[in-house]
Amino acid sequence: MKDKIFGVLQRVGRSFMLPIAILPVAGLLLGLGSSFTNTTTIETYGLQWLLGDKTILHALLVIMNAVGSAIFDNLPLIFAVGVAIGMAKKEKEVSALSAVVAYFVMNVSINAMLKISGKILADGSIAKDVLDGTITSVCGIQSLQMGVFGGIIVGLGVAALHNRFYKIELPNALSFFGGTRFVPIISTVVYLFVGILMYFIWPTVQNGIYALGGVVTGTGYFGTLLFGIIKRALIPFGLHHVFYMPFWQTAVGGTMEVAGHMVEGGQNIFFAQLADSANIAHFSADATRYFSGEFIFMIFGLPGAALAMYKCAKPEKKKQAGSLLLSATLACMFTGITEPLEFSFLFVAPALFAVQVVLAGSAYMIAHILNIAVGLTFSGGLLDFFLFGILQGNEKTSWMLVIPVGIVYFLLYYFIFSFLIKKFDFKTPGREDDDTETKLYTKADVNERKAAKDTKASDDKATVDELSQTISRGLGGKANISDVDCCATRLRITVIDPEKVNDVLLKSTGASGVVHKGQGVQIIYGPRVTVIKSDLEDYLASVTEEHFEDDAAENNTAGADEVKNENATSDKAPESDVKAEKEAGDVKEPTSTVIISSPMTGIAADLSTAPDEAFAGKMMGDGAVVTPEEGVVVAPEDGTVLFVFDTKHALGFTTDSGIGMIIHVGIDTVKLEGKGFDVQVEAGCHVNKGDVLMKLDLDYLKANAPSVTTPVICTELKDNQKIRLITDGPIKAGEPFYAVDTYEK
Repeated sequence: MKDKIFGVLQRVGRSFMLPIAILPVAGLLLGLGSSFTNTTTIETYGLQWLLGDKTILHALLVIMNAVGSAIFDNLPLIFAVGVAIGMAKKEKEVSALSAVVAYFVMNVSINAMLKISGKILADGSIAKDVLDGTITSVCGIQSLQMGVFGGIIVGLGVAALHNRFYKIELPNALSFFGGTRFVPIISTVVYLFVGILMYFIWPTVQNGIYALGGVVTGTGYFGTLLFGIIKRALIPFGLHHVFYMPFWQTAVGGTMEVAGHMVEGGQNIFFAQLADSANIAHFSADATRYFSGEFIFMIFGLPGAALAMYKCAKPEKKKQAGSLLLSATLACMFTGITEPLEFSFLFVAPALFAVQVVLAGSAYMIAHILNIAVGLTFSGGLLDFFLFGILQGNEKTSWMLVIPVGIVYFLLYYFIFSFLIKKFDFKTPGREDDDTETKLYTKADVNERKAAKDTKASDDKATVDELSQTISRGLGGKANISDVDCCATRLRITVIDPEKVNDVLLKSTGASGVVHKGQGVQIIYGPRVTVIKSDLEDYLASVTEEHFEDDAAENNTAGADEVKNENATSDKAPESDVKAEKEAGDVKEPTSTVIISSPMTGIAADLSTAPDEAFAGKMMGDGAVVTPEEGVVVAPEDGTVLFVFDTKHALGFTTDSGIGMIIHVGIDTVKLEGKGFDVQVEAGCHVNKGDVLMKLDLDYLKANAPSVTTPVICTELKDNQKIRLITDGPIKAGEPFYAVDTYEK
């Protein structure tokens, strides 16, 4: 159990590397932009001519500040997507989209609850009884301030839903929504309720954090230590703003008379003294105790931790780890942005973060004890240390004491982190195990993993996926498969050698037909094809070439004769049966008939004339074709749109009488990726006969598709149902096209 939990935490930690990679750059932009656009800084040093309003450099710094702020303001969303991608086993792009959807759904749900409860008023303002900082704007949505933790809740939850449902198979009528398409749907439903739940849970957490402020102010140096520990511990949850802002900006952080005015809040007191520095002998350390200690661990301490992680990295991964840690360290030292470094070990080694919290908290206390009074704009990096420490003089700030204390902290961080990383084998950057998701395993590896009961049994399951294994064998083995794709109903495979393809094996997997086009092989499975595609991709990624050599040999030796014999018997048998039935004159009258009208104006014909082997062979169902002369597709009968395929070239439809259909505009039009199609309806909407479903650019389709002949097929005919063509030739949209006759069983 312990190893399983550790493995999950390691995967979570790895998933943080993607969003973390952008933080150093964002930190530099934000640090430079905010420091050199600060009005007090500009006025204090007489830099209006260089950095003042309306100067070119000021405009550039404002833009840099805005860009950096945009990344940090939307950090929860970035982490939601990054964690979902990192934790998803396959089809990662689907998990990313689902995370975005879930994140917005959760916050909109919270927003709705805040409005219903009266915490957000009708004019959009926040009620007076709401604590400051507890409600914020999240991507334009007023929601609870959940910080990065809100994004993590979404990322982990969506990844779990994705891994559970991305291969789900639904009933035939809903099969289009199965597989990966189901993930954003279930994520939407789940996070609607998560948002409602968080409305009740999160304010309790916020109120508890806010209440701790009262304990800090009345307990001297211990209170400063407590403040530092709490603030650093709240960083991952995004609640540190709720906690420290009252100390910086309100009377909770103390009051002081400066230049004849009563000033509230530690940061406000410092900047008021800075403006009146000519009359100040030494800035108040009681006011700056809420931030002066940050320079000690941000400029010195955490870089020591980064050096320890680099030294402990595996030799072959030191270069990669060094690059990540160096950029994160520079951001930390110059701008005081610590998240890139802290998040690099937070989830893979929580014990290291606990050490960081204690050491950082003690740094606040030591700075207070030593009367260090260096101010800052937003964080304790070198830029603010230079502006509000060094330039103010040691007499006013005692900035020189930061250096020897900082050196001690550098050594403490380095040796403590080095010891713990080696002692407990923490998977800090550069010490991770090999990426199991991209490794190709041998049979020996698979057997070893099974014997060891590895936690990744789901990956091994692909090696015994009999359906995918048979499909792979039927295609000539992994070495013969160049590309795997699918459309609405067909598995589309590109093979290297078409001669190695075994149709019999492929049909034995439940395929209704196999179509060969040069090196392209189309296997007809119907709407459940998306799940089959995902399983096949998993299988191919989990087995080595060696695993397929025996399959390919077996294919080539036994397959050819089997194909011939199977084709000679099975393909001709139905024709013989039909002929015998006709000769016997056994013709029955249908018990009921449903008329299907044409969805287009054009030329109607029997399905056997379709310029596509799969359609002509009725591999996906029976029906008829119409070659359009006008670029409008209408509803053939009253009914419901079941689905619209991603590339818009096909849609599913069921009549009110219960006939399931697919209208597939043109042949191989999936390759057009939606160009030439203007869909007018959405899945789930009910339409009446003659309502416009789709508009076509016929000129474009004729120029870019093999054919515009459109199969209109019934996909779920029963054994006692048959198609009877009514119109063969010119037909107008809405006129009788073919009949679905039902006979007694």
